[in-house]
Amino acid sequence: VQLQASGGGLVQAGGSLRLSCAASGRTFRIYGIGWFRQAPGKEREFVSVSNWSGTTTSYADSVKGRLTISRDNAKNTAVYLQMNSLKPEDTAVYYCAASSSDGIWLTPDRYAYWGQGTQVTVSS
Repeated sequence: VQLQASGGGLVQAGGSLRLSCAASGRTFRIYGIGWFRQAPGKEREFVSVSNWSGTTTSYADSVKGRLTISRDNAKNTAVYLQMNSLKPEDTAVYYCAASSSDGIWLTPDRYAYWGQGTQVTVSS
């Protein structure tokens, strides 16, 4: 499984971005897609997760109500993270990851496949 994250950029506080995660290869192995982020000097933290069908999702408390994870039903191999009302503390490198274990997982160790990351910078 290969993952390609894109869509990051520089945005002012209150603005929006949409991140994309494109999966290729043996996508039948994917049970869920998670988004994580890592700010300089901090550990990688959970942001959001969706099962592969898009019917079950979960969010970190810090992003609830502002970020939305969704699957592209037309492109069965794409997952998006719509980010609204962005704050400076959302600044980080955002990674998408795929889990080959059935379930909704909130920790990085449950994900076998990782994309390269995309930088999100929110200015105040």
